Amino acid sequence: MPWTPPDPDAPLRIAYLTYRGKPHVGGQGVYSRHLTKALVDLGHHVEVYAGPPYPIIDERIPFHPLPSLDIWADPHPMRKPRLWEWKDWTDALEHLSFATGTFSEPMAFSWRVWRELRARRNDFDLIQDNQTLGWGILKLHQERWPILETIHHPITIDRKLELEHARTPWEKFGKRRWYAFTKMQTRVAQRMPRILSVSENSKQDISADKGVDLDKIHVVPVGVDPDLFLPVPGVKRRPGHIVTTASADVAMKGLKFLLEAVAKLRTERHMELTIIGKRRPDSHASQTMTALGLDDCVNFVSGVPDERIVELYSEAELACVPSLYEGFSLPAIEAMSCGAPLVCTTGGALPEVTGTHGETCFQTEPGNSDALAATIREALDNPERLAKVGAAGRERVKSQWSWGHTAIKTVDQYRAALDEHGARVNGAG
Repeated sequence: MPWTPPDPDAPLRIAYLTYRGKPHVGGQGVYSRHLTKALVDLGHHVEVYAGPPYPIIDERIPFHPLPSLDIWADPHPMRKPRLWEWKDWTDALEHLSFATGTFSEPMAFSWRVWRELRARRNDFDLIQDNQTLGWGILKLHQERWPILETIHHPITIDRKLELEHARTPWEKFGKRRWYAFTKMQTRVAQRMPRILSVSENSKQDISADKGVDLDKIHVVPVGVDPDLFLPVPGVKRRPGHIVTTASADVAMKGLKFLLEAVAKLRTERHMELTIIGKRRPDSHASQTMTALGLDDCVNFVSGVPDERIVELYSEAELACVPSLYEGFSLPAIEAMSCGAPLVCTTGGALPEVTGTHGETCFQTEPGNSDALAATIREALDNPERLAKVGAAGRERVKSQWSWGHTAIKTVDQYRAALDEHGARVNGAG
């Protein structure tokens, strides 16, 4: 009997998968939280399957936590699990893969969610996988589940940048082993029938790095809630105060170059840097701060709700995204939505997202602390222009991005994926 897609006017039943989702920082957690809520607001039924750290999910959405060995959890990341912690074969796979030096979460989660969904084939119309790209996801595709795969940007770019910035041959060897999982993700991506990405730049990079046909990749930008992320009335911007987000201490985020720029500017003016993220004493960022003598003017804020992040952006004279590469950049549009004048690099999709230098943001080349310092100086030395850029940046975000728009366009991709799945399955049958 031929497979028939759901009625185009009927609400969809979506199994949404994310192998991890930090609640307050990190693109996967923010994307999962807000997109699933917006889909439910449109009347669709969504159930979320996730591994730790678990995302915050709207109370209307059934949530299925899939516990892992949680090898990367605080306060002891990269701990070695004990054999008595193994509860089934997926734990064994996760541990054994980790023992080879590889990041094992995506692979292990994909098999756990495959096992969970086997008995629920009639409960969902399709799956949206948020960048797991594990062997279990491929197995679901082979078992004729309709799947829309989301890839925010190719992790192979993270791998390339981490290797370029490795400080020793041993560190480079460790990075190569850790990023070995990207080979799996590339092979799975090549077999996915339809892929959703968040920017035209990311689309091109996914095609180039993973060998995926451009025709398979479709762009739906992420969003922001402009009614939440807005200038807070009565909050004054503090001179010399910069806010940035660093959800992970990785080379791609370019935090090292911002710290160097702040150190240069500090010799000529008052500077204060707030980093939205958690400080780790042994991280590259901490070592750089201490070496540059910045411990007294840099502070970290973590585990806070969106409302506090909005206040921080409203207090800042500037927000900064110093990344070497971004597939989109939620921190950029969140800052702009708050009216914070933004300094960012031209890495990856940032020019596509943030607009024109001097009009909606201030842009500079990535990986150059001198250029970044000069751009920050240019912005701070022109308060009238600074205010205009902040206001224009907010208008750009309000006119182009919201989670409601993201959800509507994602549903269009669901419908297209279901139509393609029907043609493929019925043609094969």
